Amino acid sequence: MKTEIPIAPEWLDPLTAYLSWMRSARKSDGTIYQHSYQLRRYARATGAAPWPVTLEQLSEYMASLDGLRPSARRTARQTLRGFYAWGELVRGHENPARHLPTIKAPRGIARPAPEHSVRVGLSTKDMRTRMMIRLAVAAGMRCREICQVHTDHLMRDLVGWSLIVHGKGDRQRQVPLPDDVALDIRDAERGYLFPGQINGHLSAGRVSELISEALPPGITAHMLRHRYGTRAYNLGGKDLRAVQELLGHAYSTTTEIYVGVEDDAIRRAAAAAAGF
Repeated sequence: MKTEIPIAPEWLDPLTAYLSWMRSARKSDGTIYQHSYQLRRYARATGAAPWPVTLEQLSEYMASLDGLRPSARRTARQTLRGFYAWGELVRGHENPARHLPTIKAPRGIARPAPEHSVRVGLSTKDMRTRMMIRLAVAAGMRCREICQVHTDHLMRDLVGWSLIVHGKGDRQRQVPLPDDVALDIRDAERGYLFPGQINGHLSAGRVSELISEALPPGITAHMLRHRYGTRAYNLGGKDLRAVQELLGHAYSTTTEIYVGVEDDAIRRAAAAAAGF
């Protein structure tokens, strides 16, 4: 996990005020942490005070990140734009960050976890971690959603069991659950399923670590979510809108990345094309 990066004293007041403003805007804990980390990284790398700042300074910093993945550079750019837009709005400072050029990223591809890796993960002897993996496998949940599961979030109607999932941006969705997973949640001690120090529950980072430790090398918790999306699409009637709702995506273009074509379908197509 990332550790807190020390910064110069002149950053402490504006950074604290900005993060408080983000909380008042009901930004998620993950988003607030990411902005704090990115701004501390910028301050430490440049040695510059928050103000005054020029577009040249910001551009030079962004150029120094060229070795990172496009998604990481986009996060850094988004953070700088957010902070300096706040500085302009609240404190009247100039905002050159609005002119930072956009960063194009290649379209993502689905990376569903292989079936054998799921079996390995579900064979872990640690019951807590096994339940985390079951939620990722059976409900396609993000780590930040898994860590917040509460027994009160379980629902039953005439059709079956569902779980109220608290996703990004305070958005909630209702995801159907298999009976075995639902009954284990129902029978758990009332409260958060994974108690911890972050508002009463484990952090998303800790959930991610535990799941990754139980899976084979190179397989991550997010790949279980990709597997869920792929299977929901290919085995559930290829209804992209339904999968979008299950995964809690704001845009269907995001969902399209998750719904890869299954390997056997690709092989059948290749065999038909090659005539064997």
